[in-house]
Parts: sequence; C-alpha cells; structure tokens
Amino acid sequence: MDTYSFLRELADSWALLILTLIFLGVIGWAFRPGARALHDDAAAVPFRNEEPDQARHDGAQP
Repeated sequence: MDTYSFLRELADSWALLILTLIFLGVIGWAFRPGARALHDDAAAVPFRNEEPDQARHDGAQP
C-alpha cells in the first residue's frame, strides 16, 4: 500500500471519527448545565459601560 492510499484510508475513517467526537464534545461543553450564567454574562459585555440615554426613551429629539 502506498502512502497516499494509507493516508486517504486514515482520513476517511479514523480522522472523521475523531473530528466528529471533538465536534460533539464542543457542543456538549457549550450546552452543559452550569454554562448559562457564563453565556448570559458574555452576552451582556457590549452593554456594561452604557448609560441609559433619557432623551431616547421619552421621545424627545436631540
């Protein structure tokens, strides 16, 4: 068996299996039960230093 055929067979079988397991592991890690607070905190990062602008809320023009 030449090198190309060996590597092709390896990529078609074991590499696909390993990459699929890594993908499922990452998905499982993201949706684990304790991750909700971390995801909520990360979602609020753009708004942390923003002060509410009263003119926007009461309909007045700047």
